[in-house]
Amino acid sequence: MDALLNMPWDGQFLIWLQENVRTDVLTPIMKLITHLGDKGIFWILIAVVMLFFKKTRPLGIMAGIALVFSVLINNVLIKPNVGRIRPYEVVDGLKLLIERQHDPSFPSGHSGASFAAAVVFLVKGPKKIGIPAIIMAALIAFSRLYVGVHYPTDVICGIITGTCCAIISFMIWSIVEKKASPKLAGILAIEKKDQEK
Repeated sequence: MDALLNMPWDGQFLIWLQENVRTDVLTPIMKLITHLGDKGIFWILIAVVMLFFKKTRPLGIMAGIALVFSVLINNVLIKPNVGRIRPYEVVDGLKLLIERQHDPSFPSGHSGASFAAAVVFLVKGPKKIGIPAIIMAALIAFSRLYVGVHYPTDVICGIITGTCCAIISFMIWSIVEKKASPKLAGILAIEKKDQEK
């Protein structure tokens, strides 16, 4: 873990980004995008809206499960135990573009939550939902580097854990589909296959 968290290129990449990618036009856009991921609210709202429509209810439930696991794994389990200092605290010359963060850096919770929900939408939903969702997730993840609050390894590991949370939600949903009573299946909008006679 120490080797992962002490790669020289991690901080160097952020300085390169600051010097070569940041612009007066792009900065306000990246700030807006990064705040869309705050506390996972953007993804939570989408999941909640999906619950109101029978066709998208399973997607909303799976996304909700993935988001819960993302919080538990990234924010409750890993962040406090690793305790990585934010890059703007230690990388010489790196300028922070948003407010200071009050939790450890590793992994990126924004990236984790974004990919937890977006991978669900991409794998289980229609392309018209899944493709925009994964693009937005990637933009939120990138924005965390752009504004200077995360190292690349924070974001990469957030993407990995988020994807794993989506996979966990698929596994749980598969069990629910098989075990749900007809009444529960109706509530959850599970399409039960015709039972063999």
